[in-house]
Amino acid sequence: MQFTGAFTALVTPFRNGVVDEERYRQLIEWQIEQGINGVVPCGTTGESATLSHEEHREVIRICVDQAKKRVPVLAGAGSNNTKEAIELTRFAKEAGADGALLITPYYNKPTQEGLYQHFKAIAAEVDMPFVLYNVPGRTGTNMLPCTLARLFKDVPQIKGVKEATGNLCQISDIIEQCGPDFQVISGDDFTVLPLLSLGGCGVISVVSNILPAQMAGMCSAFAKGDITKARELHFGMQALCRTMFVETNPIPVKTALSLMGKIAPEMRLPLVPLQPASLETLRTCLTAYKLI
Repeated sequence: MQFTGAFTALVTPFRNGVVDEERYRQLIEWQIEQGINGVVPCGTTGESATLSHEEHREVIRICVDQAKKRVPVLAGAGSNNTKEAIELTRFAKEAGADGALLITPYYNKPTQEGLYQHFKAIAAEVDMPFVLYNVPGRTGTNMLPCTLARLFKDVPQIKGVKEATGNLCQISDIIEQCGPDFQVISGDDFTVLPLLSLGGCGVISVVSNILPAQMAGMCSAFAKGDITKARELHFGMQALCRTMFVETNPIPVKTALSLMGKIAPEMRLPLVPLQPASLETLRTCLTAYKLI
């Protein structure tokens, strides 16, 4: 399985309104040094919704170049416009990404048949591994296990799903209906260990932006059968996981990285800086973890 273990949903550093290539490269390098299993540019945490197409391509190019095949790059390439998703996915392949992360169309609220046809249309134009991304809290649409099973059966490019419902019953149904070769990846830092216990294969993580060694270590410990160590790491990260969502992602994690001296504290409207009370909560938590 190609997309296993801990993948970081990378933030996109900005400075003075543009992508900060130097800090982005440094962040990717640090992630690899810390033992992360893979990286995901241009996801939700990377503020893909406010990147221009030119910036989107630039961020993927930088990430692929910096990773240099040392870890897989799963590039965000989805859209609520099927034609646009095809174009972004085609670019991800041309840039050398190892796979494309394809979110369910947001705002349109397609039916299950619409979801099926959307991903099938992308696959008809681009041949590379796909991981689908189901996050109803962001998109307003829940891709059901039966739809995933149908897609996995009919579309060879589809290798798995980033499942971010946080619903372990749905996760269990996906694994049951799709079988052991389908890669089910947690989209929630809180549910990684339970998902692994059901037969999932890893996580696309927010908190691993700041705790890459610990998240990768938890996935590795579970894979080796060291459940005690995996459980210890799971509970050890929970306070920081909660703090990463004290306000809308990626506001807390970008602020944390700035306090750690890794990026500038800059994000794009409509995201705004962390509010004072939340900032104090974050500082206290980072101090407790000896990150600042």
